[in-house]
Amino acid sequence: MNELVLKYYPVVVTILVVLVVLFSIFRIIRDTHNTAKTLAYLVLVIVVPVAGSIFYFSFGVNYRKERMFSKKVIANNNLYRQIESRVKASSQKIINDHAESLANVSDLIRLLLNDSKAPLSFNAVTLLLNGEEKFKEVLEALEKAEHFIHFEYYIIEHGTIADTLFEILVRKARQGVTVRCIYDDFGSRGIKRTIVPVLKSAGIQVYPFYRIRLFFLANRLNYRDHRKIIIVDGKVGFIGGINISDRYVNSGTNELYWRDTHVKIEGPAVNSLQYHFIANWNFCTGKRLDVDKSFFPLDFSAPAGKDLVQISAGGPDYPRSGIMLSFFTAITMAKERVYITSPYFIPNDSIFDALRKAALSGKDVRLLLPGFSDSRIVNAAARSYFRELLFSGVKIYLYKKGFVHAKTMLVDDLLSIVGSANMDVRSFDLNFEINAVVYSKRINEQLQEAFLQDIKDSDEVTLQQWLKRGRRAEFIDSCARLLSPLL
Repeated sequence: MNELVLKYYPVVVTILVVLVVLFSIFRIIRDTHNTAKTLAYLVLVIVVPVAGSIFYFSFGVNYRKERMFSKKVIANNNLYRQIESRVKASSQKIINDHAESLANVSDLIRLLLNDSKAPLSFNAVTLLLNGEEKFKEVLEALEKAEHFIHFEYYIIEHGTIADTLFEILVRKARQGVTVRCIYDDFGSRGIKRTIVPVLKSAGIQVYPFYRIRLFFLANRLNYRDHRKIIIVDGKVGFIGGINISDRYVNSGTNELYWRDTHVKIEGPAVNSLQYHFIANWNFCTGKRLDVDKSFFPLDFSAPAGKDLVQISAGGPDYPRSGIMLSFFTAITMAKERVYITSPYFIPNDSIFDALRKAALSGKDVRLLLPGFSDSRIVNAAARSYFRELLFSGVKIYLYKKGFVHAKTMLVDDLLSIVGSANMDVRSFDLNFEINAVVYSKRINEQLQEAFLQDIKDSDEVTLQQWLKRGRRAEFIDSCARLLSPLL
């Protein structure tokens, strides 16, 4: 018997592996609609059949998309319809009244209005460079909270910043302010047994986004709530790239200088942040939040400042990659310049072609990327795009002062985008992201000044220099690029 088992064991194993591979190939071709991803998963499954199949079924299958979509809804539909009606009317009035000054950005405005139902409104926007500027404003806003604080973050880490911030939240909760907190179960995994119980004991409502039970072989790792937003009383909002961690504050005690960008918004655009927070809250809690007008106290028709703002959000439960479409539209409508800062640069074909088209058309296209990354394979994949971009005339700068983590885009002298989304396929298709799209010469000028200062702290990559790299380095980068849709 044992001899019989040993004799046929290799054959049985081979048959099982072939069946698994064939089934995996069938599922990949049927369910993966992105060509690059399809090819990447196929290569992985064919080269390493068992590990590749496990990887695909763990990270590549969107098991929960429909479930997410069904729960990410605001309960009071009548209120939502009223808000939507006001949004369309007030946005259209602004477009009509300022048709001449908004002519160059009208495509992006209408894209966000039609695709993402993102209202256009006048707000007061404050640019916040690095954690030292952001947290000062955040703590002041939290101290003034009277009714509610909504808090949604990818990374929350132990340290002075977290201690100070949560001390205020606990105190406010005990004073009767309603505090709701969403944290990403992967990015903030270090607080689950420490900070979270303290917050709950103080009466703060805390939920993880997409709870992870097994960190290995967990499909849920693929869908991360990468947003970083705070909403105070529905009137003040914060959005950008800065997480809750001491590393973002350049106080002189950190070994690494951390360069990042956030914005503070006061005005009707906070209603949009509120809507996206409530949608995620409904999903996280499994309940429907009883929404009333107190959640949306600001009228879109009442200007709060001179900066026009739309909020662009995205995630795997959205019908299209709205974040990517907004980036693509912004790049292709540029008349003079496109300045992009991103810590992770793995563009899809559309963004890659848009950047080359803009540069070849004579636009001043510049990319500011990290001189080093926290992921070697991501860094290598990013480098694989440099050659073609440099040939097209794109200028590339590698930040050397520290780590650049900002996610910003400047187009011409009016448009600025600041948010949580990187210029990579993960932010386009897998992460839940959110950006502030700001039409303001003042904000654009401030961001442009910061960008030009950042490139002084960077090394420019020239085409001549890049062509001197050895074939071994090019081969490694090209291999990493094959996996770029999976990174």
